[in-house]
Amino acid sequence: GHSKGVNAIRFFPGSGHLLLSAGIDSKVKIWDVNDTGKCMRTYLGHEKAVRDICFTNDGRQFVSAGYDRNIKLWDTETGKVIRTLSSGKIPYCIKFNPDDDKQNMVLAGCSDNKIYQFDTETGDIVQEYNEHLGSVNSITFVDENRRFVTSSDDKSLRVWDFGIPVQIKYIADPTMHSMPSVAASPDGSYIVGQSLDNSIAVYSTKDRFKQHRKKVFKGHNTAGYACQVSFSPDGRFVISGDAEGRCFFWDWKSSRVFRKIKCHEGVCIGCQWHPLETSKVATCGWDGLIKY
Repeated sequence: GHSKGVNAIRFFPGSGHLLLSAGIDSKVKIWDVNDTGKCMRTYLGHEKAVRDICFTNDGRQFVSAGYDRNIKLWDTETGKVIRTLSSGKIPYCIKFNPDDDKQNMVLAGCSDNKIYQFDTETGDIVQEYNEHLGSVNSITFVDENRRFVTSSDDKSLRVWDFGIPVQIKYIADPTMHSMPSVAASPDGSYIVGQSLDNSIAVYSTKDRFKQHRKKVFKGHNTAGYACQVSFSPDGRFVISGDAEGRCFFWDWKSSRVFRKIKCHEGVCIGCQWHPLETSKVATCGWDGLIKY
């Protein structure tokens, strides 16, 4: 349904009966997953490509981040824009605080190396996290959502306490590559990062964010693309797209490639596991297709 490529896909929280997609054609669309596979609604409002999307916990609202430097908060049902937020810079990644009592807090990692925290009820910037030396690529909540990890073009990972603009941990060494996508395991004890040297690195969130050097997932070819990495809901598999349009599944325990599927012509940029049905995965690519 998208006229150009698709940058990101997200399942509706909990049930997974709807799928939201962010397009390079500046449109956000929502799809019926189970019955028809048709587009239910198109959300128009961005002037340039949409980079990232994120649902609230109940799925009634979602935010979208666009290259037109705007972050828009949408009503999922009516399709209306509730509020437009902007820091004046391009937002590369966007996340709601996962706590149910903090659903008005949005974090946006931007092109000016900062992470901005917005209050969606007022539209104000309530906090700025400023330590990175390059554009911010990903935001991942850990430690029962009290902390979050950010990755950046400066090839480092930084850990923050939510609401406090001082980094509490800086992870970098000369062998590290930039990590454009990071995901936390379902039990929250590990994070995995898509590293641009064609591997996926693993860090523990418990003992001082130590890297597990023995646990590395390889075999795919990301070649400079920000292919998204994610876990299966039961934590048994790690999954990622690659630059040749393939979707890779790794066994978490053994780190071996479990299966690879050719999905797209061109880059397979995003993959999301269905939250309830353990055998179903959705992928999106720069050929404008979403497959399920």
